[in-house]
Amino acid sequence: MSGETWTVILVLGGIVAVATLVGAVVLAVRVLRTRKLLGELGAGGKVAFYGALIYTVLPVDVLPDPIYLDDMGVLAGALLYLTRLVHQRRAARAGSVHRGPGGDARPLPPSRQGRAPTGR
Repeated sequence: MSGETWTVILVLGGIVAVATLVGAVVLAVRVLRTRKLLGELGAGGKVAFYGALIYTVLPVDVLPDPIYLDDMGVLAGALLYLTRLVHQRRAARAGSVHRGPGGDARPLPPSRQGRAPTGR
């Protein structure tokens, strides 16, 4: 291959490496934002949070570090788990249920939670 072909391959590889690094950093920032919720997430949430961060920071990875796909996968998985856990905890804490038009039980909308029932 010519020198020009190698230059194109190196530039494209650099662009892919930078794009995956940016994606991993964005996911890490989102996971870090959930840190303030750790008190209400219990032991499972703490393990997912700290496990994802430790895996991302440690130099030992499944894939070599110029390829951040494994880090992004771990961070995305932790973020999905933590988000689901937050929603479950908030729904359980609200605990208020009302009957919808079809008679099915639904959580009260946030604007109605904590209010006394009206006589309507």
